[in-house]
Amino acid sequence: MFSFELQHVCKQTGARAGVVHTDHGDILTPVFMPVGTQATVKSLAPQEVWDMGARIILSNTYHLQMRPGSDLIRQAGGLHAFMRWPGAVLTDSGGFQVFSLSGTRKVTEDGVEFQSHINGSRHFFTPEYAIEVENNLGADIIMAFDECSAHTADHAYATAAMERTHRWAARCQTAHKREDQALFGIVQGGMFDDLRACSAKTIDAMGFPGNAIGGLSVGEEKPLMYHLLEQTTVHLDPQRPRYLMGVGSPDCLINGVLRGVDMFDCVMQTRMGRTAAAFVPGGGRINLRNAKFARDFEVIDANCGCPACKGGFTKAYLRHLYMAGEILAARLVSAHNIYYSLDLMRRMRQAIFADDMLNFVQNNLSTP
Repeated sequence: MFSFELQHVCKQTGARAGVVHTDHGDILTPVFMPVGTQATVKSLAPQEVWDMGARIILSNTYHLQMRPGSDLIRQAGGLHAFMRWPGAVLTDSGGFQVFSLSGTRKVTEDGVEFQSHINGSRHFFTPEYAIEVENNLGADIIMAFDECSAHTADHAYATAAMERTHRWAARCQTAHKREDQALFGIVQGGMFDDLRACSAKTIDAMGFPGNAIGGLSVGEEKPLMYHLLEQTTVHLDPQRPRYLMGVGSPDCLINGVLRGVDMFDCVMQTRMGRTAAAFVPGGGRINLRNAKFARDFEVIDANCGCPACKGGFTKAYLRHLYMAGEILAARLVSAHNIYYSLDLMRRMRQAIFADDMLNFVQNNLSTP
């Protein structure tokens, strides 16, 4: 059964460490969740992700309903059995994916009509239908169906989307049938302080076992995102986990933890792996296609425990793999980026317990 235990708050910063308890194991927070949108963390086997220390991954309701369908996954025994993942799973409701289909969607009070990105077929998602799909998928943590407004939305539109999100959240609570799944509400409110505070208070008062923060990192500048986080987390119950959706660059992970966030996810780690970009100490990144690495016989990071670095695969070799179009390049560097992010969270957790987050930030945050 789902529960959250807040274990320590850093005396220097207010950053939090805790444990999320699920039927598929405990998750130490703060936590980065690798993304397996279509029931796979791209290019990596589940055991490889597990061996790097991940205990929860994210999959997406929209994509899995489009293909292969939640009924098939239910018949297979749910997502855990279907993809052979031993840990916990979180599923997004598909609200953000529907938001990204802005040219083909129509939002009404009932739900959202949209066109499939796969074959152009028309579909209609309601809050009740999204919950039905998520119940079929069987993840440990599921998200309410929400409306994410663009960062350019004016106050009136952001208000309407926020209020609809609140009504849809109540409908999701009514539709949710499985006690073994924890349903999180989602805070919206666009780029406006007053709306963020209003949404946080409203969603928190609805009594969800966890609160997610949506509609950020959608095009706004990072200082604004951090400011809006501060306007949000102050209104959320500290005894419930806080999940910042779709955010995962090292600087954002650190700044999010500093502002009281417990859970994060992002596709960046594997997307970078497919495009030859690797995280390096301090939160920067390198492009392994760069000619300067052609004769660089050092690993990406000698202190890293990922399969690429621990395995002794040099930057020269990785560059060769990318230039030759070999699949192994994406696998190794995706693994490196995921390991880097997981390890960053592990080290932050240690710093929180040591009440030493300020020194951690100074030593690990190379970008503002």
